Amino acid sequence: MRIYNTLTDKVEEFIPIEEGKVTMYVCGPTVYNYVHIGNMRPVMTFDMVYNYFKYLGYEVTYASNFTDVNPKIITAAKELGLTEREVADKFIKAYLNDLESYNCSTIDYRPRVIEHIDDIYNFISKLIEKDMAYEVDGDVYFRVNKIPNYGILSNQNVDELISGARVEVDEKKESPLDFALWRKTTEGEQFDSPWGKGIPGWHTECVVMINSLFGTKIDIHGGGVDLKFPHHENEIAQSMALNNNTLANYWMHNGHINLDGEKMSKSLGNFILARDFVKLHSPNVIKIALFKTHYRLPLNLTDDLFNEAVVIDKKIYDVLRQANLKIQTDKLEIGIVKKDEKINEIMDEDFNTPNLITYLNDLVKELNSALRSNQDIVSPYDKINLINKILGLKYDLPKMSDEDIEIYNKWNEYRKNKDFENADKLRSILVEKNII
Repeated sequence: MRIYNTLTDKVEEFIPIEEGKVTMYVCGPTVYNYVHIGNMRPVMTFDMVYNYFKYLGYEVTYASNFTDVNPKIITAAKELGLTEREVADKFIKAYLNDLESYNCSTIDYRPRVIEHIDDIYNFISKLIEKDMAYEVDGDVYFRVNKIPNYGILSNQNVDELISGARVEVDEKKESPLDFALWRKTTEGEQFDSPWGKGIPGWHTECVVMINSLFGTKIDIHGGGVDLKFPHHENEIAQSMALNNNTLANYWMHNGHINLDGEKMSKSLGNFILARDFVKLHSPNVIKIALFKTHYRLPLNLTDDLFNEAVVIDKKIYDVLRQANLKIQTDKLEIGIVKKDEKINEIMDEDFNTPNLITYLNDLVKELNSALRSNQDIVSPYDKINLINKILGLKYDLPKMSDEDIEIYNKWNEYRKNKDFENADKLRSILVEKNII
C-alpha cells in the first residue's frame, strides 16, 4: 500500500503506527452556512479512503470535526438573528443531512470545538510555558521563528512568506508569521480564559481535538489542498513545539473542484450548494464523476463528465439488477469473493480510482457476458459489489419472496412458450412489485 505524502512530496509505503489499525482525521466544515459541492470533495474522497482501508481488513478509527466557534459564526448569527449556538446547530444538522443524502459512511467521531475549550486552554498554556507562545493584551500568538522547519508542508521558506502577502498584518505580533492561538473578543460568544474573554484560534482547534481523541500522533491527516497553508502548516508547527512530531505520519490533500475552469468558493460566489447538487444528480453519479479524476488533481465539473457518469451508473444498475434476479431464482450463494487482487493492485497505488472505475466497467461487461452465456455470474457480481462498497455506490435491488420467485419463473416460462397473454398478466404483477 503506497500513499502520496504531501509532507515529504513522495509516494511512500504505508506503515501504520499500530499494526492492523489506522487512525485518520479530516478537517470538517466551519458551520456558519450550507456546504457547497467543493466542500463535499474531501468528504467523499476520505470516505473512499476509509472504505478501502476497511476492505483491506484494517481497524479504522476516523474523526472529522465541526468548527463551531469562529468569527464567521458570530457574523452569521447577527445576519440571521440567532445565537452562535443556534447557528452552529442549524448548519451541523444541515451538514449531517447532506452526508446522509450523499450516502457517506458513519464515522467514529465528530468532535466540536465547544466540547474541547478546556483542552484548548491547557494546550495553549503549555505552549506559553515552553516559550513557544506569548500573550499580548488578551491575544495569544505562536512564535513561528522557534520552529526551524516551518513551511515543510507547503514547501515555502519563511523569508518568502514574510515578503509575500499571505500573512496577517498585526502590530501586536513579534513576527508577521506568528498566528493567533487565542483571540480577545468584545462581541458575540466569548469564553473565559487565563488571558481574558475570547475565542480559540482556528489552527489550534484541530491539533487539540486530535490529541484529545487519539494522542499526540495519528497515521493520516487529510483535507482539501487549500488547507495546506496556513492551517495544516500551523497545526504541524504547534505539534512540533509541544510533542516534537508532525502530528500525522501521512498528510493527504485532495484537489479543488472547478466550475467553468475556476476554483469553486463562497468568496467568489461561483458555488453550488451540496443540498441542491444532489437534486440534479444522484449520489452514485456524483461519486462516479468525482472518482474518474484522481483525488489529488483538480476536478472540473462539466456536462460531459456527468453524462458519462450517468451512462456508467445505469450500466452498473442494469446488470446488477438482472444478475440479482438470477441469483435469487437460482438460489446462488453470493459474497464468496472477499478480496480481488486486481482491486488491490489498482488501489494500493495511492487510491487510483480512475483505473478502478475502468476495471468496474470491465466487470460490468464480464457479468453481462456471463448472464448471456449462462456462465458463472457470482465472481464478477461479488467483485462489482466490492468496488461499489469502496467507492460508496449504493444500488437498491429488488428482493423477492418465494411467491415472487414463483411468479417470476412462471412469467419466464410463459415468455419462452410465447404465451404472451398470460406473460403480460404476470408482467404487470412483477412491475407493480418493482421486480422488473
